[in-house]
Amino acid sequence: MRGKLPRVNSGRLVWTAVLALLAGAGARSVAIGGVVQAAAVESKVLGGSEALAVWTLPRLGVAVRNDPQDVRLLYGGRELRFTPGRGWRAVGFTLPAETRLGTPELVGGSLYVPLAAVRLLGVRVVVDAPDLLDFAAPAAIPPETLPPSPDAPSTGSASAPPPVAFPSAHLDTVRVSRTMYRTVEVQRVVLELSGQVPHEVVRESGGLRVILPGVRATPSRQTLASGDILSIEAGGQQNRPQTTVQLYTGGGTSEIFTLENPYRVVIDTTTLLSRSVPPPINTEALPEGVSYRVQGGLHLLSFDPARFQPRVVTAPLGTARDVASLVREAGGVAGVNGGYFDPVSRLPVDLVAVGGLMTAPSLEKRATIGFTAQGSTVFGYPRPRYVLQGSFGSVTVNTVGTRVRRELLTAFVGDGRNAVGDTGLTTLYLTPGASTVSRVTTGRNVPPPGTLALTFDPARFPQLPRTAGAPLTTTLNWQAEDAPWNEVQDALSAGPLLVQGGRVALNPRREAFNTLSSVWRPTRQVAFGMLGEKPTIAYLEHGTPEAFAAALAAAGVRDAVRLDSGSSATAYLTAGYGDLGGYLNTVWGQPVPNAIVLVPKVLGARK
Repeated sequence: MRGKLPRVNSGRLVWTAVLALLAGAGARSVAIGGVVQAAAVESKVLGGSEALAVWTLPRLGVAVRNDPQDVRLLYGGRELRFTPGRGWRAVGFTLPAETRLGTPELVGGSLYVPLAAVRLLGVRVVVDAPDLLDFAAPAAIPPETLPPSPDAPSTGSASAPPPVAFPSAHLDTVRVSRTMYRTVEVQRVVLELSGQVPHEVVRESGGLRVILPGVRATPSRQTLASGDILSIEAGGQQNRPQTTVQLYTGGGTSEIFTLENPYRVVIDTTTLLSRSVPPPINTEALPEGVSYRVQGGLHLLSFDPARFQPRVVTAPLGTARDVASLVREAGGVAGVNGGYFDPVSRLPVDLVAVGGLMTAPSLEKRATIGFTAQGSTVFGYPRPRYVLQGSFGSVTVNTVGTRVRRELLTAFVGDGRNAVGDTGLTTLYLTPGASTVSRVTTGRNVPPPGTLALTFDPARFPQLPRTAGAPLTTTLNWQAEDAPWNEVQDALSAGPLLVQGGRVALNPRREAFNTLSSVWRPTRQVAFGMLGEKPTIAYLEHGTPEAFAAALAAAGVRDAVRLDSGSSATAYLTAGYGDLGGYLNTVWGQPVPNAIVLVPKVLGARK
């Protein structure tokens, strides 16, 4: 194709070394009752939405009619039906007003329907991971194919069905537009028809075909400004015309939908033409409950607290991930990178707490953000420490991590990978929330995931128990009264505190920041704060912490803490172009060990 950079499939983008990975929504393996199915059963991404083959659905307990002209999906008392020209219809329940289900599509001889349709039927998803969909095992597998829909047009007797009569129409106009958003190309092809007709989409390796039965058109072939090739082929018979529109895109992600008055079939193709900069957010496709505001070089993404709540999400210890990956893994809608970390070890250098467990120790001097189980946000300067209590009284844990220091009592939240302990040291295992020691071990050992491991030298801490079943409880003492920290489940420290009570609150001396160091240089800045009652991600295109704080206060932000900025600064939203997602930052941020992620309220609540 002339004048066009090579296309890159948005589901398989391999970024530069600066960004470890940005994978758009892609095909996933399918498991049923914990048993992974064959590769042929895996999902596919069609037009930016995940889909499943109709022939696989009986394995989930869904009775089907696998007919492109009359699709039926029945699960319990709920049914979805699709016929060309009428679209989807619900039987036994009402489709939510905001629901927009894609058209069934033929790919490689199989008919695919949206995963969203299967969810609407009530089929239970047990595991929804980035690379796996695990459905609950069905009580029974439907034995037979469903008959034609009772409300579908009659096709005559079974022995001699008459030809299907399609409405007659003409392809009057073809309009093409191309818009660039940074390095994202969005191309729209509009097929304007003289009347409403059904259409069938067939996706191919280099593009797609839209088949329009009953439509007459003038054959043509043209190379578009994007370099794509658009051809219109007239076929069929005199009394049964058919037009095929073929679009050779060479990649990208295409979404097909229809518009009324006049009737139009629209093909939107989104392509990332360069990996040099992150794609922008799509301000016209913001999720409900998300607002976006720009004030000079300051960008604010705010979230309805009734719909979303913030959480701290971490990569496995000693690793780093791009923010988009952390958002997807948590089922979130947006995210921003978290606290400071050592670029060599990729370990946080200040407090991180997740689910009520401290996974990285606090420097006890920097501004901290905390989130309660209900989604409330607090700001302050806690000095959290684990405190152990038993028949011996109480003792305070010195630090958190895997590093062995024989003179210290060290806690570590097990991950099943990293070892603690050493020769001559004892490690106690505790289940969070339990009141007794679950196991005692000596020497090097790998604590199971989620287990709180306490390692010490018995000679220095003779009062601690050394037998399983011994009474022992642990609490996280936040040692602060500037906010209700005892209710906090997730937290991370970064700093400095930029705004408090709507006023600039910078105090680098209090937080021991060196204003002559690189951390205080003019650069791109990110923060997390509150705009009114809305949790808010803030991004400043360029400036100092002082300039950032002043811009936030002028914008009406009530409280805000600066996060790791400069090369780490990343503010991501799932609302991009196609399935790419979008970024406020115009330079790729490096992978990070943790992030603040906004998740739907139903996913965010912690017990």
